[in-house]
Amino acid sequence: MIFRSGRYSGFLRPITYVIDLLIIHLWAFYFFAETYEVVNYVAFVTLGWVVLSLKANFYEIYRFTHVAKIMNLIGKQATIFFLIVFTYFGIFTSENTNPGSVFSYVLLSMLCITVVKFTIYFLLKKYRLLTGGNHRKVVIIGLNKKTDQLRKFFSDNPEYGYKLYKTFNLKKPNKTTIEECIDYISENNIEEIYSSVAELSNKELIQLIDYVDNNLKTLKFLPDNKEIYSKKLDFSYYGVLPILSLRKIPIDEPFNQFIKRGFDIVLSIIVIVGILSWLTPILAIFIKLGSKGPVFFKQKRNGLDYKEFYCYKFRSMRPNPMAHLHQIKKGDKRVTWIGRILRKTSIDEMPQFINVLKGEMSVVGPRPHMVSHTHMYAERIDKFMVRHFIKPGITGLAQVSGYRGEVETENDIINRVKYDIFYLENWSLFLDIKIVFQTIYNAIKGDKKAY
Repeated sequence: MIFRSGRYSGFLRPITYVIDLLIIHLWAFYFFAETYEVVNYVAFVTLGWVVLSLKANFYEIYRFTHVAKIMNLIGKQATIFFLIVFTYFGIFTSENTNPGSVFSYVLLSMLCITVVKFTIYFLLKKYRLLTGGNHRKVVIIGLNKKTDQLRKFFSDNPEYGYKLYKTFNLKKPNKTTIEECIDYISENNIEEIYSSVAELSNKELIQLIDYVDNNLKTLKFLPDNKEIYSKKLDFSYYGVLPILSLRKIPIDEPFNQFIKRGFDIVLSIIVIVGILSWLTPILAIFIKLGSKGPVFFKQKRNGLDYKEFYCYKFRSMRPNPMAHLHQIKKGDKRVTWIGRILRKTSIDEMPQFINVLKGEMSVVGPRPHMVSHTHMYAERIDKFMVRHFIKPGITGLAQVSGYRGEVETENDIINRVKYDIFYLENWSLFLDIKIVFQTIYNAIKGDKKAY
């Protein structure tokens, strides 16, 4: 199975948040126990800390992040935290608060947070150095001064957790073809590919980009004077060496993740509590009258990083063994009379808000396909796998742009992939809201491909 290695531990960052907030509130109780309201302070400061730290990228610390940058982030966060605390006392407290106490509180809190942050940072380095764990399998494509610098960085800094498997020479003598590089990457399950663009021809560069897009590998470039397409490239430093990432996905940024996940949670709770709570029992009666079988239908789909999950729907067809293999067609006799109404209005998709609340889906994103179809399209359709860099959605840009429902020709799925890639590279909260309203409008007026 194809999968993408995570950029950082899924548990480490939330744990760090909890530790930092515990430090903040324990010191607050010590300094201001008699002069502040606990509930108001915890709510105000927690919300302020989380939102502003995400905006300031305070937790954007990776294995290659320099100590100087961490100190810079801590300095910015200390200033932000100082303003949050003073704002709280200015709004919620009528009594005069000693500025010296506030200053001491912020200083001690940030000092403890700094100690924790650097402890985790250096312990992870020691862990990688001593055990060889938490490492990334990498290769370098191209042999020149810049790639040799990167090779030396990997070999001299094992604590960063990069395990260099091979450096490919694309020039004569001992020339390696790009096909041989790709074969080696696949056979050894390499996670990250570092390439000097100057070493590749345009044809080889396109071939490499197509490979990583279709196999969920991470591709990064060592920049030179050669133009690299009109893409939003991500720029970072490994030591003093500049590195370019092929694709910058806005949803990967923590603040955007927070905004999108918040939007998903709020909207899914509104739908589940406000609509599904009373609509489900009513629909259950009609679904049962339409045919024997369960009220809900669940089907395996591929989601974020190609992981499988069960996607929920109101059952619209008679139970049949081909439901997980064959896509519905116009006039499909498997659809019940109530199922036609549910599908025409897209009400059959509403249980997927449960998937959204569980974190398996998003309200807006690329529509997930049946597992059998995903495998087929991954082999046939160029860049199809790029869709799995983000969570699948109940609705998406492709769906509101005329590419929903049955895939009648190969052009349908090709155009769907184009819209999905545009969405993940150009995401914004405004775009999500626009797609949601467009989906509601299409459901009310009726979509010709909703059957």
